[in-house]
Amino acid sequence: MEPFLQIAPHSLAIVLSRVVAEDAPGVTESEEPPHHHTGYEIFADFKSLNMKYFWNKMVADAIAETFFLGWIDEHVLLIQGKEDHLEVLREAWMRRSLKPPQGFDIKYLAEQPQSCGGKTLY
Repeated sequence: MEPFLQIAPHSLAIVLSRVVAEDAPGVTESEEPPHHHTGYEIFADFKSLNMKYFWNKMVADAIAETFFLGWIDEHVLLIQGKEDHLEVLREAWMRRSLKPPQGFDIKYLAEQPQSCGGKTLY
């Protein structure tokens, strides 16, 4: 039987990967995220970047109405919001318009329900 992950209703999992700066002077080989101490700080950075520099008012409004749910396994950011706001974020992701938090790339988006073998990916 496949493991099953049930995420809260009206939620979205943003799966991140850390960016490794190979040629940056003074950068260590540490895999620690850059100056982020909590998942909430990573969420706040994601929210700030996408509200501050975004040309699309619908996306900025959708980001403004999302809430932090959790930070799983040091790379999955869980957010919650109204379904229409989450749909706007999914569409922005498909257009590659969402900006990741500093020090990360967005690998994919997943929503509930999902199983380890059959994820709903965007």
